[in-house]
Amino acid sequence: MPLSLKVNLGERTYPIYFGSELGSMASMTGIERPEDDRQNALLLDEAVAGSHGADIDGFFGNVPRLVLPAGERTKALGVFGRVLDFLADAGLSRSARLWVVGGGVIGDLGGFAAASYLRGIRYVQVPTTLLAMVDSSVGGKTGINLSAGKNLAGAFHHPTAVLVATDFLRTLPAREFAAGAAEVIKYGLLGDSALFSQLEKSPLASGSPSLADVIRRCCEMKAAFVESDERETAAQGGRALLNLGHTFGHAVEQVTEFSRYLHGEAVAIGLAAAARLSHRLRLIDAAEVGRVDAAISAHGLPTRLADPLPVDALMNAMQHDKKVRAGRLRFVVLERLGNAVTRDDVDPALIPGVWRDIGAA
Repeated sequence: MPLSLKVNLGERTYPIYFGSELGSMASMTGIERPEDDRQNALLLDEAVAGSHGADIDGFFGNVPRLVLPAGERTKALGVFGRVLDFLADAGLSRSARLWVVGGGVIGDLGGFAAASYLRGIRYVQVPTTLLAMVDSSVGGKTGINLSAGKNLAGAFHHPTAVLVATDFLRTLPAREFAAGAAEVIKYGLLGDSALFSQLEKSPLASGSPSLADVIRRCCEMKAAFVESDERETAAQGGRALLNLGHTFGHAVEQVTEFSRYLHGEAVAIGLAAAARLSHRLRLIDAAEVGRVDAAISAHGLPTRLADPLPVDALMNAMQHDKKVRAGRLRFVVLERLGNAVTRDDVDPALIPGVWRDIGAA
């Protein structure tokens, strides 16, 4: 049987299975394969449909499917409506199951559609990118972007299972793999100094012998955070720590209209910014900031903006972030490499300087 772990949430507990090939994983885990009937539907990333079409067809047969492009612009209200219409046209009942096969964008969109259609149907996450495998497929956060900001519409809706089949990574473009590595670096920085040191010494690659173990470790950490603070309500720490780098990164995505950077690339820039904020707060020293930058760069990721963005626009975008509480931003900063904390007492006057440190104008 493939390696597995559980996200323990009482009656909403669900397994994460780890293996190589989707078909054998499903048969070995006991998860019922989709049948050629109208109680299953498939939401599929078009890149996966192109590179793994035969495997997808062999597993899902004639199950109704909707194929969508990846990219943040797919996480939009209009596309969300298309998915809901697809589920209705497929004649799905409340006992139906939606299979969501793709990266983080397809996973977030499909999970939100499953949460919304008939006030909630079952769904299975089948992540096909490194970023989705180590982070977004686990935890039940679903959603779409609005013109005002990223992930501003959504729901907490947990899958019934997550199937991590690493064979999907064989065809993942190098840029997409690097984007996923940003989330892996995040996990090392926020709570596993040994993992961060490992990434410093041996940057993660698609052929790394440690890849499967690293994916599992990130999922273990994500599951622990979700179990302790499912809906991110803890006053300090808790699930909010997973936002390390994201407050800055989401602002970059918003200002560039989700067209310049992959999510993981924006997170990488956000991690560099968070390190600089931590230094300005006198929590870590300049040498540690350099280590963060070096680890990011070693994975082919940016630590600075490719082109200057207006500081005022970035600051305005931050004010629309979900992590704003009573008008104040909550930041995740590093007390040391491998240990992060949340802070809601950061002087806003520090932030423009951080933006300029990473190339804003």
